[in-house]
Amino acid sequence: MTHSAHRRTAAAAALALAGLLTAAVPAATAAAAPAAAPAAAPSAATSPAALAAPDIPLANVKAHLSELQSIATANGGNRAHGRPGYKASIDHVKAKLDAAGFTTTVQQFTSSGATGYNLIADWPGGDANQVLMAGAHLDSVGSGPGINDNGSGSAGVLETALAVSRAQLQPAKHLRFAWWGAEELGLVGSKYYVNNLPAADRSKISGYLNFDMIGSPNPGYFVYDDDPTIEQTFKDYYAGLGVATEIETEGDGRSDHASFKNVGIPVGGLFTGASRTKSSAQAQKWGGTAGQAFDRCYHSSCDTTANINDTAIDRNSDAIAHAIWTLSAGTTVPGDVYETTADVAVPDNGAAVTSSVTVSGRSGNAPTTLRVGVDIKHTWRGDLVVDLLAPDGTSYRLKNSSSNDSADNVVATYTVNASSESANGTWKLRVQDVASQDTGYIDSWRLTF
Repeated sequence: MTHSAHRRTAAAAALALAGLLTAAVPAATAAAAPAAAPAAAPSAATSPAALAAPDIPLANVKAHLSELQSIATANGGNRAHGRPGYKASIDHVKAKLDAAGFTTTVQQFTSSGATGYNLIADWPGGDANQVLMAGAHLDSVGSGPGINDNGSGSAGVLETALAVSRAQLQPAKHLRFAWWGAEELGLVGSKYYVNNLPAADRSKISGYLNFDMIGSPNPGYFVYDDDPTIEQTFKDYYAGLGVATEIETEGDGRSDHASFKNVGIPVGGLFTGASRTKSSAQAQKWGGTAGQAFDRCYHSSCDTTANINDTAIDRNSDAIAHAIWTLSAGTTVPGDVYETTADVAVPDNGAAVTSSVTVSGRSGNAPTTLRVGVDIKHTWRGDLVVDLLAPDGTSYRLKNSSSNDSADNVVATYTVNASSESANGTWKLRVQDVASQDTGYIDSWRLTF
């Protein structure tokens, strides 16, 4: 997440890098761990090659919105199905994805006597039998440029796809991104796509994530309550930010996820509200104005770039990336969870600290896919070096420090091949802050066997 008001000096950034290159990571006394307890819903794991999603730059997302606004302005003030502004929007997004190394396909259909277009973009690699999709509708209504509805979702998905390219991500699952046409006419484009997929190809889609209106000017933070794993992934992300969420009800079934859900594909997504009114309780929880619509410009000519809440679209774009990185890493399987929620302070530019979890009653060694869920609150996560210590003291690096990573908090699930370690014993999470000016603490962490 971008923090424009939070900047470290060049000297301090150099110190962070020097700390990474030269500082030894000392041992520390373990904090007392509470009794282990199984958790009801373990989070999905990430691959060793992609331990955590990158921050999605707000400036990049807003640049995409400005480009969509310019397209609408140059084409009669809208980007609606059958109008030149929509085709120009498709061409614009396609060009960016082509340049980034995606394989793109434009799918044509007919609705209301006009040609419509879906844009599908596949990232090379990953298991073709496990496809994770993320999508957003790209069309507007005829009465406005459609910057929140749904330039916001389209831009967030686009910038996440470009982040996949920048990272040269190699996830376990195959990644596919989509921009749908004629959603405003009844989910026409996404229905066409799903209905024309052979049954065998439908069965390969492990999940579809939908993003429709994620930058409302008086925002709420709503999560779809469809697939439990996808839902929990988003809830975990927002819990790490300290932002409360609610279950999305206003648009349930009214956006493109319904096309996938109706044929049995797991779905989930995010939403910041449309024409419904924000309650006093919601305003107290999220800020904004009670008694006013989440988006007063819903389906109107004033749905322009001025109709976007920067904080909401920044958070939601980061949440999209978190979900893509997390859910594409492999199949989530149930497991026994051992967790501690005892806080451990992490001293600024100081010695490493540890937090302990005791595992007992298991036979044999730990798994090859031991999942380590980490929730560390910190005002500059790039300062942190994080390791898992096995009962015999063997260290497994989870996260390196980075002078360029200015986002808050480390909320992630890492996968470790711990098959050479005895499962039983005291496992430790070791955290060291290697640069000055920012502080934090270990909030909780867990092992999933």
